[in-house]
Amino acid sequence: QVQLVESGGGVMQAGGSLTLSCAVSGRTFSSYAMGWFRQAPGKERSFVARISWTGSRTAYADSVKGRFTVSRDNAKNMVYLQMNSLKPEDTAVYYCARSKTGRGSDFDYVYDTWGQGTQVTVSS
Repeated sequence: QVQLVESGGGVMQAGGSLTLSCAVSGRTFSSYAMGWFRQAPGKERSFVARISWTGSRTAYADSVKGRFTVSRDNAKNMVYLQMNSLKPEDTAVYYCARSKTGRGSDFDYVYDTWGQGTQVTVSS
């Protein structure tokens, strides 16, 4: 059974940086795209970034483009989200998720396995 465990969240001042990590158990990790989503208080879960199974293709929400970078290490079964120039509006619980396909999607219904989430709080 595949399990995803996020880590690296915390409290950061605006303008700072954080790197989230997602450890994935299971032998077929490298066959699937991975995504990052977030859910702010009182809001629906939204797409943040995704990376294809090879790592050659990435996509980002407009709100984080140029500030966040998604990457993966298939040898280590890890996915990362480097977050720079953090803003208070980035405050949310961040989730990593495994796609049903190798390309992934901006839509959460394409992802079938989710982590428990890690809290990121950005103060002004």
